[in-house]
Amino acid sequence: MVLKAAVSFSKSIIFTERGYMPIAFILVAAELLLCSLIVEKVKYTEIDWVAYMQEVEHFLNGTLDYDQIKGQTGPCVYPAGFLYIYSLLYKITGGGANILLSQYIFMFFYILTLLLVFNIYRISSRVPPYALVFMCIISYRIHSIYILRLFNDPLAMIAVYASINALLYGQFTLASILMSLGVSIKMNVLLFFPGFLLVILLHRGILQTVGHLCECGIVQLVLGAPFLFHNPESYVTSAFNFGRQFMYQWTVNWRIIPEYLFLDRRFHMMLMVLHLFFVALTLFRFIRSRGGLTRFLSLHKPKCTTRPDAASVLYPLFVCNFVGVAFSRSLHYQFYVWYFHTLLYLLWSNGQLPTPVRFLLLGLIELCWNTYPSTVYSSGLLHACHGALLICLLWSTPDGCDKLRRPNTQSAKQYAKPIPSKANHKRNKPKQA
Repeated sequence: MVLKAAVSFSKSIIFTERGYMPIAFILVAAELLLCSLIVEKVKYTEIDWVAYMQEVEHFLNGTLDYDQIKGQTGPCVYPAGFLYIYSLLYKITGGGANILLSQYIFMFFYILTLLLVFNIYRISSRVPPYALVFMCIISYRIHSIYILRLFNDPLAMIAVYASINALLYGQFTLASILMSLGVSIKMNVLLFFPGFLLVILLHRGILQTVGHLCECGIVQLVLGAPFLFHNPESYVTSAFNFGRQFMYQWTVNWRIIPEYLFLDRRFHMMLMVLHLFFVALTLFRFIRSRGGLTRFLSLHKPKCTTRPDAASVLYPLFVCNFVGVAFSRSLHYQFYVWYFHTLLYLLWSNGQLPTPVRFLLLGLIELCWNTYPSTVYSSGLLHACHGALLICLLWSTPDGCDKLRRPNTQSAKQYAKPIPSKANHKRNKPKQA
């Protein structure tokens, strides 16, 4: 009986909602140890940190013209939020000279990301708790992006995951502010915005959606005000440059084509059309699964005391972002963090997909991102994996995968009932006629 109870308890921890908290606690503890070892034992690699500090130094010295804010890799191409956050890091780390302290700060950012993501998965209850192991400890590239490279992409994604947490708790104003803060750090956050707009329309109606979009705009105006007053054209064209050209030598996903095609504007336009088409297609299917367009176009939604269901928030956000990544003009190695922590949810959004296939796709995607420099084969395999996942998302209904089962306490209650004694049995036995 004890062995049976132990096995039942172990299964409930591994496969049901009960396991999220203990497994998350164990993983965070393990990550603290692993990240500390990485900081102490693995050599730091300089890529953009010095350039970030040089750009920040121009800003701290009073330069407000974005054309004049430059680093060793060129002009600053990130919005104002990036400069504010890295100015703080500049002061804390002695102008960026204390690399070890910087790495420990980014280790904190990594743990914060995990806590935010773990809570999202706990609320959604879609992915089995044991799968969280494959979202953290085994990813070499993600640890490298955070702790060994100190890129700004993780900071933008922290703002995104904090915003998603706010949405799941029904805090739409806070979510709008945080999402806009993410955009102010790096523009890739805009990939979430079609889904973000749809989520707010579904739960708040048109009028309040306009209000929340105004909140997003106000954040951008407030953060960018010093630069907008000084030279608005240079700020907008530098910080929000949608035509920025990427370098072929760093591409992860387009090594399968020659460089001249990679740089061709017509190729970029084709990718944009495909991006918009598949975003529209996936969101159309989501809208239809939620009762049609009329549910999204009401002027005002009555105030609801319950939280939004997780699928109505996570599915459109994660799918829109994934489609944007899949049809990106170029993916550099640090861009992996844009969608890595959403992959488990996307893989489990198709209820018919066998679990081994899910882990196979996850492992192959990780393999592609760990191949340096990228090759024709790694790029081709990455597109194949993205295509397979996109087909799985299109093949299944947006809410096709049931939540995890809750721990079955009925059997435990049954065993907890007192067993009647023989005396009671005789006393309660009906008399024979």
